[in-house]
Amino acid sequence: MPGDPRPARRWSLCWLLFAATALSFLDRQVLSVLAPTITKEFSLSSEAYSRVLFAFQASYTVMFALGGRLVDVLGTRIGMAACIGVWSLASAAHSLVRNGLMLGAARFLLGVGEGGCFPAATKGAAEWFPAEGRALAMGVATGGSALGAVIAPPLVAWAGARLGWRMAFQMTGLLGAIWLAIWMAIAPKKPKAAIDAPRMPVITWLSQPSVLWILFARFLFDPVFYFYMFWIPQYLSKERHMSVAQIGSSFWIPFLVLGVSQVLGGRVSDLLVKRGWEPVRARRVVLGAAAFLTPASWLAALTSQAEWAIVLMCVLMFAHGFWITNFLGLVGDFYPREAIGTITGLTGTAGGIGGMLSSLAIGAAVDRFSFTPVFAVSGILYPLAFAAILMATSRRETATEVRN
Repeated sequence: MPGDPRPARRWSLCWLLFAATALSFLDRQVLSVLAPTITKEFSLSSEAYSRVLFAFQASYTVMFALGGRLVDVLGTRIGMAACIGVWSLASAAHSLVRNGLMLGAARFLLGVGEGGCFPAATKGAAEWFPAEGRALAMGVATGGSALGAVIAPPLVAWAGARLGWRMAFQMTGLLGAIWLAIWMAIAPKKPKAAIDAPRMPVITWLSQPSVLWILFARFLFDPVFYFYMFWIPQYLSKERHMSVAQIGSSFWIPFLVLGVSQVLGGRVSDLLVKRGWEPVRARRVVLGAAAFLTPASWLAALTSQAEWAIVLMCVLMFAHGFWITNFLGLVGDFYPREAIGTITGLTGTAGGIGGMLSSLAIGAAVDRFSFTPVFAVSGILYPLAFAAILMATSRRETATEVRN
C-alpha cells in the first residue's frame, strides 16, 4: 500500500489514536463527576440538567455522520486534528460558563468536536494496517474509550477537590492541546491522489441494502452500551441498594473488562486472518461468538447477589469489546477506504438515535415495572444485530458497483 507508514510508525500513530479516544471519554465525563457541584452552584433542576446533557447527545449523534464524512474528505490527519481541536476548546470553555444556558452551549460544542473522533480512529486503523493486523489496531485505537471511562472519576474528583471545578475543565483542554501538537508533528499527510479521488454522495451509500443493514445493526446494539453507561448506577442504587461509595468502587470494573476485551477481540480475528481466513468471514465468526454471550445480561437482573450481577455485567461488556472491535473491523474490510469514515459515522448516528429513543423507553419501563425487562431485552439485541450483519454481508457492494 503505497504511502502507508512503516510498521513501527503505524503503532505510534495507533497509540496516539488510543490516547485520543481516551481523552474523548475523559472530557465527556468531567461534567458527570462534577455535576453535583455545578448544578448546585447554578441552581439547576434535574430537568434543566437533562437539557444540558441532551445538547451534547444531539450534536454528538448528528456529528458522528457529518464528522465521518469530514474525515473522508480531509483525511485522517487533518480530520482528527479538527475534531480534537474543537472539543478541547469546548472542554476548556466549560470553565467560563456562568449559567445553565452557557453550560448547554459548551456541551453542544463538545459534541460537535467529539462526533468525528471514532470515525477518524477507525479510518486511521483501516488505512494504515493490513487486513491481518487491522482489527487489533482498531481494538487499540478505540479501546482508549474504556481507559477514559475508568480513570475519569478518580482523576476529575481529585482535580475538582484540589483545584476547583473550573480548573478541571481547563486541564482537559490543555491535555487536548498537547495531544494535537504531537499528532500534527508525526501523522502522515494525505496523498494528493487521495485528495483528488472522486467520492460518492452519502445518499448513494444510503441507497445500498448492505449499508442499511449495517446501520440497523448498530441501531439495535448501541442502546445496550448506552444503558450500561448511563443507567447502571441507578440500577445498583435502586434495586441492589448499593451506596454511592459501593457503586464507585465497582462500576469501573466492567469498563476495565471492556478495554481489555476490545484488544483481545481484534487479536483473535486477526489471528484467523493470518491463518488464511477471509477477513469478513473471520470478523463474522467472532461477532457471532460475542452475540452468543450477551444473554448473560438478562441473568444479571435475575441473580440474587449484587456481586454476581456485576460479574454478569462484565460478561456483557467482555462480549461488547469483542463485538465493537470486529464490527468496526468488518466495516473497514467490507467497504472502500474512501468511504470508511462516512459509513462508520453513519453507523454512529444510527446508534445514537437508537440510544436516545431507548433512554425514553427505559425510563418508562423502570417507572412502571423494574430494570428486569430492560436487562431481558438487552440480552437479545446483539443476536438480532448479528442477523442484520449476516444480511449486510450476504453480498458485497463495491464502490465500482455503486457508481454504476
